[in-house]
Amino acid sequence: MNHDDTTGQGTVWITGAGGLIGSNIVRLAGKYAPTAKLIPLTRADLELTDLKTVELRFLADRPRLIIHCAAMSKTGECQSQPILARRINIEATAHLAGLAADSHFIFFSTDLVFDGQKGNYIETDAVSPLSVYAETKVAAEAIVTRNARHTVVRTSINSGASPSGQSGYNEQFRAAWTKGKTLRLYHDEYRSPISASATARAIWELAAHPPGGIWHLAGSERLSRAQIGQLLALRHPELNARIESCSSREHKGAPRPADVSLNCAKLQARLKFRLPGLTEWLRENPEDEF
Repeated sequence: MNHDDTTGQGTVWITGAGGLIGSNIVRLAGKYAPTAKLIPLTRADLELTDLKTVELRFLADRPRLIIHCAAMSKTGECQSQPILARRINIEATAHLAGLAADSHFIFFSTDLVFDGQKGNYIETDAVSPLSVYAETKVAAEAIVTRNARHTVVRTSINSGASPSGQSGYNEQFRAAWTKGKTLRLYHDEYRSPISASATARAIWELAAHPPGGIWHLAGSERLSRAQIGQLLALRHPELNARIESCSSREHKGAPRPADVSLNCAKLQARLKFRLPGLTEWLRENPEDEF
């Protein structure tokens, strides 16, 4: 690694290390950032809303880079607990970004910052959040991008193995089918699913020379919820998966955007590997968790 490589010098904090994306970033550090001095942080290690404790820990560790994966990320929970969602997703992020003013900072955001009216969104498209969760991410993005050294990464739904066994949508689908449940999945709601291992690889490439600004990191294939479920069912014939295709118009609760597929051409031009679509990734990784 050259002398400008951020991951080759000093300490790297990874918040949300107990979650799906954070744990995969930690797991793959040895392969993609072997000289990084990692400090994985779960909520048990450091409560990010305890601002004074976070400041003291930051001053002790002096991380050169923070990869901020921690969030209150379930849309329903954010909708029912908006004050807590803002405290975790906005205030804690703003505090970390402030502490890291002279360091590099990579913040995870979401495709849900868009209203889903057009799909194939690029980084400069106007945001229009429909839920409390999305609103908190939009607000946090605005704070993070005030610092030209800091980077926002918007991603889509990720799959893989999480420490809890419950964070990935694939884990949730499998758990439901194991109990004999039929999943009702929307045929008219589109995302750009990606494996958390591919996300982690891309993050380590970005982390070597954090570019600043906003970047889209997702799969190269636009798929509906129902299509994603069908791919998972094919992967696990032993589950006898049952899927009922339905319309998102039947959804009750916070509004859901119809098509938040992401255009990742900007990031793709920077990466050393091709961001895979889910169908392609499943074909080429038959042994990986999905």
